[in-house]
Amino acid sequence: MKILIADDDRDLLGLIAFALTQAGYLVVRASDGPAAIRAFEEESPDLVVLDINMPGASGFQVCEAIRVKSRVPVMMLTVRGEEEDLVRALELGADDYLNKPFSPRTLLARIKALLRRAGVESTAPLAVGQVTLDVDEHTVRIGDGAPVRLTKLELRLLQMLLANAGRTVHSDRLLVQVWGHRNSGDRQLLKQLVHRLRQKIEADPANPVLLQTAAGSGYKLIVE
Repeated sequence: MKILIADDDRDLLGLIAFALTQAGYLVVRASDGPAAIRAFEEESPDLVVLDINMPGASGFQVCEAIRVKSRVPVMMLTVRGEEEDLVRALELGADDYLNKPFSPRTLLARIKALLRRAGVESTAPLAVGQVTLDVDEHTVRIGDGAPVRLTKLELRLLQMLLANAGRTVHSDRLLVQVWGHRNSGDRQLLKQLVHRLRQKIEADPANPVLLQTAAGSGYKLIVE
């Protein structure tokens, strides 16, 4: 399940992203309105969380642009909490509304409720090509093979790669998704995590076919 979060408060954006990642969601971030619209078009998220006050284009404008193309659930965030904002957000097609400040736990509960109402929350295993990932059970199965247990970090890494199957995912993006932050010194940790995951999903880990390295940029998962 992929969620787009758009907010120009980078600290809050990081906190929300970390909380949702811990809960097992894939997270896409945007720090302004135009970036949110681009991310929506490129990533096709299952749910969108929009701050109303963003540079470039307001949350209202982003919501309006999304509604032209999609009925994906949209939640609006604001510090003002004015009835006029609530009415406008709902008129533009937003599905829910949350006033700042809020706890990550409250946001997570509201997101789960939105996904249930939209009928898109599913605990079914995610299957792409020959790779089947069961997020609830923390297992992966390749083809007709037996399920293999994954650690939490391995699960997050494979989730991100599977959501972008066939495309290179930059190392910096993987670092943020898996650990919640980016640091040049962490690339060695990522390399070690990739090595451990290959031991579990590759027939010959020394000559990987599924989890491939993209020279100088990142990794990609080949699932055909």
